[in-house]
Amino acid sequence: MQPDFSEGALVSVLTTQPIDRMLDYRAPEGGCDLGALVEVPLGPRKVLGVVWGAGQGNYDLAKVRAITRLHDAPPLRDEMRRFLEKVADYTLSPLHQMLRMTVRAPQLDEATRLIYRATGQTPDRMTPARQAVLSVMADFSGLAFTLGELAEAAGVTPSVIKGMVKAGALAEEVAPRDLPFPRLDPAHPSKTLTEDQADAAAKLRQSVASGQYGTTLLKGVTGSGKTEVYLEAVAEALRQGRQALVLLPEIALSGEFLRRVEERFGARPAEWHSGITMTERRRVWKMIGTGDAQVVVGARSALFLPFQDLGLVVVDEEHDGSYKQGDGVLYNARDMAVLRASLNGGHVVLASATPSLETWANADSGKYARIDLHSRFGVAVMPDMHAIDMRAEKLAGGHWISPTLQGAVLQRLQRGEQSLLFLNRRGFAPVTLCRACGQQVACEECDARMVEHRFLNRLVCHQCGAQRPVPDACPSCGVEGKMVPVGPGVERLEEEAKRTFPEARVVVLSSDLFGTARALKERIAEIADGGADIIIGTQIVAKGHNFPNLTLVGVIDADLGLQGSDLRAAEKTFQLMRQVAGRAGRAAAKGVALLQTYQPEHPVLRAILSGDDEGFWQAEADQRRAAGVPPYGRMAGIIISSPDLQAAFDIGNRLQRAADPLRARGIEVYGPAPAPIARVRGRHRVRLLVKAAKSVHLQAALAQWCALPLPPEMRLTIDIDPQSFL
Repeated sequence: MQPDFSEGALVSVLTTQPIDRMLDYRAPEGGCDLGALVEVPLGPRKVLGVVWGAGQGNYDLAKVRAITRLHDAPPLRDEMRRFLEKVADYTLSPLHQMLRMTVRAPQLDEATRLIYRATGQTPDRMTPARQAVLSVMADFSGLAFTLGELAEAAGVTPSVIKGMVKAGALAEEVAPRDLPFPRLDPAHPSKTLTEDQADAAAKLRQSVASGQYGTTLLKGVTGSGKTEVYLEAVAEALRQGRQALVLLPEIALSGEFLRRVEERFGARPAEWHSGITMTERRRVWKMIGTGDAQVVVGARSALFLPFQDLGLVVVDEEHDGSYKQGDGVLYNARDMAVLRASLNGGHVVLASATPSLETWANADSGKYARIDLHSRFGVAVMPDMHAIDMRAEKLAGGHWISPTLQGAVLQRLQRGEQSLLFLNRRGFAPVTLCRACGQQVACEECDARMVEHRFLNRLVCHQCGAQRPVPDACPSCGVEGKMVPVGPGVERLEEEAKRTFPEARVVVLSSDLFGTARALKERIAEIADGGADIIIGTQIVAKGHNFPNLTLVGVIDADLGLQGSDLRAAEKTFQLMRQVAGRAGRAAAKGVALLQTYQPEHPVLRAILSGDDEGFWQAEADQRRAAGVPPYGRMAGIIISSPDLQAAFDIGNRLQRAADPLRARGIEVYGPAPAPIARVRGRHRVRLLVKAAKSVHLQAALAQWCALPLPPEMRLTIDIDPQSFL
């Protein structure tokens, strides 16, 4: 087969370097294909690039250098390159940044590697370090490790692993760098589906088999078996010889999910997230490009992998805010999944018990298909939900578990059932203040209060990560012995729970309490097996976990998310409360959810308690439509940051004065104004907000409007479809 470009032909190469244009090179000996991954000279360096098209040739061709070599990797397909271009245009991001998100595979050309596998033998002398190595091997059975990766994962030195080889507990072997993944069998025996599930699965199979683009909202109450339904859509993609991608919002979910996929298809799928090793990352990347990885389970970045033929994308818990990238390229993986599938005739399944209003509106208008699962799987039923009116509760100072909730927890303890106390605040206390002068301890680099983390014995800024010891004397007035924590975090709630229920086994689930994803997965598995009586958790517990013996959910502060100016505050609170409540009663025993609130008459809380999902979405939609905001209008955030506050405001004012062309197109511009968190990492932040009708092509107008020269120390970021207004 002839290459697309013959030897010596002029080609245009996109590199991963921060250069605002393509560069021309000569095709190497033997030629090269469009989309080929290449190494090219750039000044004195050699850098990674992709052949993007024919060269421009609008300068002295004698100076054009040749491509150094072709990498041993499949070329990026045409639809992949178009996808990167369209995401770049939509998010107003440089194309080289998009390429860097796609080309994340180290050591592309190494053919072999030295790997380590468990032999099944137990060493004569067992030590904690050796046990840690064997535990890692057991947790990731089927995966091979290099020496450095195994040592890092187990927290031991390489000498421990070498010693285990001599002891016969590990085998050292030279293996091909990249092995195909085991084939998944779509005909492997699966769980028996309910009539409701079988009907939904048949509809999804039909959509995938058509080979046509489409998007379906799979809305099912918590515990209704949405996973089993969309795995049937995955099976259909495999029957069609196409690949499937399942996106998860939280890495801690992947362990349980991978087990379910393996049960359904008889083999383990590929993983892609921050918790896998660089060796495995390289293997996954290459096998996806050759089609030897049929199914990938991953985080949002998996959407940018170079699939050979992507026929299905599932976005599980599609409403989750973690699908929005918060730095670099500011994209929403849910929306970009729809874009990607539309470019290669794939189908998208957006699965959620509490869909985003954007998805609900698209289904309501007929743009997306919709399938509903109305009841829980098997004998499980939806939990009863009640409000605890905190105005009527007698609660001592420094206590947050109401007498009513205490009584409910005691009943579960007596019956041997689990309870979950939910509070969406990490740490011990959100505020530390001085009783002498009233000063609150703030971060020196951010406009944010520092949060006490008692397990660290430190104050931590949740904006920049800065830490300092908990002071004995007030940093402001110098008086000693007057520093006190104010308000509860999950660590403080743990102390109260242990005092109130001294016989109970109390555990805390919070992302900052676990050093690795593996440690978090292990704790979740322990809890699911009955290793705790009372679970105290932040929003991480709301993300799809299944604790069969959990029958009570107590929300400590149901009012927490209702304050502030976020246009999605009601939606986020509704989703979070319903998702947390959905952890209760997922097996035979019926569950109860109790929401502690000081405003039980609030419309959002009334909607949560009544179970009238459609009424809530319709009312929320009516309000958004009247205000002309997403999903019935368009918005963008402009964030200017600088070490100099006045300089940031000067740029913001210049933009406001230059906004007449935008106003002429019906685009409204608000600001500049200090961001709600006005300083982060020593940089002052100024925001403008742009609002437009749905029909306005916002990106072109913004690109032209914001194209002004900036001092080197200043940054201007455009956030299309912002999810956060901080």
